[in-house]
Amino acid sequence: MSPPTPLKSTSVEDGQPVERLMLVGPRPRLEELFRVIRIAAEFIRGFRKLHFVGPCVTVFGSARFKEDNPWYIMARSTAEELGRHGFSIMTGGGPGIMEAANRGARDAGAPSIGCNIQLPHEQGANPYCDRCVEFRYFFVRKVMLLKYSYGFVVLPGGYGTMDELFETLTLVQTGKIDSFPIVLMGTAYWDELDDFIQKRMIPDGTIDRRDREMVKVTDDPVEAAKFIAEAARKRFGVEAMPRPRKRWWLFER
Repeated sequence: MSPPTPLKSTSVEDGQPVERLMLVGPRPRLEELFRVIRIAAEFIRGFRKLHFVGPCVTVFGSARFKEDNPWYIMARSTAEELGRHGFSIMTGGGPGIMEAANRGARDAGAPSIGCNIQLPHEQGANPYCDRCVEFRYFFVRKVMLLKYSYGFVVLPGGYGTMDELFETLTLVQTGKIDSFPIVLMGTAYWDELDDFIQKRMIPDGTIDRRDREMVKVTDDPVEAAKFIAEAARKRFGVEAMPRPRKRWWLFER
């Protein structure tokens, strides 16, 4: 019996097979080598472009909320408060909560950074990013969102947001990253998840009670920003000073 013929991609982007083929098992050795090189190049490009972004806070949340949604409004206000404390704001660069946070950073005159992802349905970067880096691979993008941040704000979202939240918690829990402050915004949204953690996971011993204490839950943008700023200063010596106000009489915009 002859061996099966390897599947070939019918979709090509920039001369390369679609990236879903990365996870379908062994591929031709030369193709795998080129993929490793592309991944390494993507890491290097991200490191170079984000090296001078300053102390950041990363905001996670759904891409599906419009600007009249209460969660969008909360994200914008929270990012603005963080910007006033001197932080750069980093997001996934897309619409919804990401747009709201980048917009809040712009409101405060703080640097606004987006780490956008290439998707089949063409997720474009939102117009409030001062600097945007585009990635092919989700895992490279997540490294960038974590690497440059001294705190994390998570607003309501779907699978992607949950993935980002629990990966961040896992990295803190296992000591792979420092104990950076993590804030969940929207008590009503996270209430049932918090119940599951406290009434199921902790009693069953799948996590420790101190693991729950890694997270602060609030609806108050001012409280969230103050909590992150104080934690960044006390734990890591980050002095996030207010940014100087722009002066119209100096033609500053």
